[in-house]
Amino acid sequence: MTRHLVWFRQDLRVYDNTALWHACLDPEADVIALFCATPQQWRLHDMAPVRERFLWRNLTALKERLGELNIPLVVKHCQTFEDCVQDVPTLCEALGVTNLYANCEYPVNEQKRDRAIREALADKVSCHWHHDFGIKPLGLLTKTGNPYTVFSPFKRAWIERWRADPAPIYPAPEPRRCSAAVPGSELLASDKQAMDQFWPAGEDAAMNRLAHFCEDRIDHYKAKRDLPAEPGTSELSPYLAAGVISPRVCLDAAIRANRGDIHEGRQGPDTWISELIWRDFYIHILDTYPRVSMNRCFRVEGEKIPWRNAPEDFAAWCEGRTGYPIVDAAMRQLVQTGWMHNRLRMLVAMFLTKQLLIDWREGERFFMQHLIDGDLGANNGGWQWAASTGTDAAPYFRIFNPITQSQKFDASGAFIRRFVPELRELSDKDIHMPAPLMRQSLASAYPEPVVELKFARERALAAFKSV
Repeated sequence: MTRHLVWFRQDLRVYDNTALWHACLDPEADVIALFCATPQQWRLHDMAPVRERFLWRNLTALKERLGELNIPLVVKHCQTFEDCVQDVPTLCEALGVTNLYANCEYPVNEQKRDRAIREALADKVSCHWHHDFGIKPLGLLTKTGNPYTVFSPFKRAWIERWRADPAPIYPAPEPRRCSAAVPGSELLASDKQAMDQFWPAGEDAAMNRLAHFCEDRIDHYKAKRDLPAEPGTSELSPYLAAGVISPRVCLDAAIRANRGDIHEGRQGPDTWISELIWRDFYIHILDTYPRVSMNRCFRVEGEKIPWRNAPEDFAAWCEGRTGYPIVDAAMRQLVQTGWMHNRLRMLVAMFLTKQLLIDWREGERFFMQHLIDGDLGANNGGWQWAASTGTDAAPYFRIFNPITQSQKFDASGAFIRRFVPELRELSDKDIHMPAPLMRQSLASAYPEPVVELKFARERALAAFKSV
């Protein structure tokens, strides 16, 4: 009896799931699904509680979809990746598994786990690993045979490769005859939260959101994506991070919205396609340069930057009380909703690393501890870009001014009013940087700025020039 085990990780879907599709190619094989819950490892990787709840809700939806295909789901409750190395081979032996299928993960700890499992299963179970988290498989190199470290040439080469060999989209498998007897699996119930309504679980919810974005928003994406008060983004990042929707399906929808082209079409779709390629770029960096997932700077000289140890300033940043309204509104959005608008992610990251001169790793960790769409590659890449320590990094002398950024991207103050209600009654002009007397006269006091911008800029420039 041929029996295939499909190990689900960051790919909680049945449509366009590379490992699942290959596992189901043999119509005579029994197919069983596996998910390993590793809560202790999740804590070590700073998984946000809101992200964990989202995972369990989507795992429940996945179990239902797999049930419709007569594919039973086994959930192993481990604690760490080391437990997986013991438990997965034991399960394979107990179920009589002949072939293991899984989609690759790229952070260093995940790769170490998978290597250990391959070794443990050698000569017992055939392992089949597939590239699925990104659009195209890894391995894109420059003409000199080196990995890309700058996005623009990577994008050009990526598009050229895609046009020569477009990524396939795999259909959901057909229902199978059910002959596999597996132990019952317990799914942890997640407490209902108010924000769960905004992030409904399951593939259907993700596909509906993609369709809505491509029909109603994508044409205006370039113009509105930087305006936090506007519904201008796709809001698909949590689904992509959990693998509830495939990035290839997203690209296919964007190309159709772009009149059939992947590049140089309409501005909105073009810009969103570029963001999908950025996602592949950060996966490429994560796989090629393991140090970025080991709490180290991509640019080695970044380790010499004299960051400040300033716990009070860091706490003010975390709690949204820096005295800069757009920064505080963004941080409160993150804490209250588990999500932050991308323009604001860049702004608050640069504020922490440049204006406050606090190590980017502190902010990166705080984001992962709160984001529903926490993804190591994208989060690390964004933080190191802002801190001028990463690939394609912003020049160290590029420092966003939070006041002018606020005036440009939240001109009416609508976003600030939503998350800093104590400033609600101020004028559109004053809300971006209230005068001291205005702060004191508010019913609910609003703090003075934690740092003066001119001083902060000079301090940051001196610190970076010293390196």
